[in-house]
This record gives sequence, structure tokens and C-alpha cells, in this order.
Amino acid sequence: LITFDYFSSMKQFFFVIILFITYTSKAQTNWQQRVDTRIDVRLNDNDNFLYAFEELTYTNNSPDTLHFIYMHLWPNAYKNDHTPFARQQDINRVTSFYYSKAKDKGYIDSIQFTIDGRNADYFASDNAPDIARIDLVNPLLPGHSIKIATPFRMKIPKVFSRMGHTGQAYYISQWFPKPAVYDRKGWHPISYLDQGEFFSEYGSYDVSITLPANYVLMATGNCLDE
Repeated sequence: LITFDYFSSMKQFFFVIILFITYTSKAQTNWQQRVDTRIDVRLNDNDNFLYAFEELTYTNNSPDTLHFIYMHLWPNAYKNDHTPFARQQDINRVTSFYYSKAKDKGYIDSIQFTIDGRNADYFASDNAPDIARIDLVNPLLPGHSIKIATPFRMKIPKVFSRMGHTGQAYYISQWFPKPAVYDRKGWHPISYLDQGEFFSEYGSYDVSITLPANYVLMATGNCLDE
């Protein structure tokens, strides 16, 4: 078990995990939402899956009452050949993903969101399966926090863009459910693209990663348990 922050020195294979803790613009001078994230994740390198449980503490620092939260499910960019990512690649005449086999694509599933322990519905469209909306059980008032939790499973695609695997070398980025930014301009649900950048809320991460013993783990942070 390796807990973020970490760097391990086991042998043979590579597993790179990137959390992308991204700070929002300095132009937001009045307030900024906070999302503290805890994840337990395990790699199955026989079938190229991650199995995980995530808990988010979402703090509403805005002056607004929130009735829903947009969530990014970015691994679903690799789900089929008509996601925004796939369409962008087609426009750019990159055909490797479009013509890839089903076993080489990726997705995130087995999601069952709860809010403060109560089941919560979420909705995503076929045209943008990497963006979902969770309707809150109770409105989230300014200055208040909620806990959003879910199990999830991620099928790791072959490397077509920013993440994936090449054999048993794994490059894991933008891999877990993550709230979209809410600022003075409103919500910013943004699909995963090959050309484009990611925009996320401020917060802390506590991530425990379980790997087969013959892997080298590379990531930002400090190793707590070698």
C-alpha cells in the first residue's frame, strides 16, 4: 500500500499517476470552492482495470446556494468513437482511436454516488459521457460542506493521448470523478480533449495505491509507506 505523496522503488514495470491539482485563476478575487479528495485505488494489470473508492469533501465558498454539481468523468472520453475527444481526433485526421478495437478503449463505470450517506442520482448525455450532473439531495448553502462518495471502476485504454497503457507501463491521469469548477462565471463543465487543458478546484489529496510488487511507482509528493 502506497499513500500519496509517494515514490517507490520496486522492480520492472512502471505506473505513473497524475492528480493534476490545478489552481483556478487569480481573477477570481472573491471566493474559490474547495474540494478535498480521498481515494483508495488498486491496479489489476491482468485486465487493465483500476478499482477504487473515492470520497470528496466539497465546501461551498460561494455566495450561492447550489442545487446540483457537475462532475467530470473524463475516462469516458475513451468510451466510444463519438465522444468529444473522438470527434476532435477525427477533425484532426487522427484515426488510431476511431478504428481501435473495443478492448483497447476505456471508460469509467460502477459509479454509485452518495451525498452525506444518501443515494444521489446523476445524469450524463450520450454525446458527452465524460460530463455528469449530480442533483443534490438537499441544497448546499453558502459556507457549508457535503461529502460525496462513490466506488468506481476504470478500464485503462491503450495510449491514444494523455493517459493509458503500453503493455504493462501505465500512465494514469484525469482518472477519477472530479467536480467541475464553479466560480463567479458559473459552472465550467469541460470535456476531455486531446487539444485543451484541465481546470479543477483547489484542495488536498490523500490517495492510497495498491500495486503488484514488481512495479516502480512514479508520482508527485512524498512517499509515506515504502
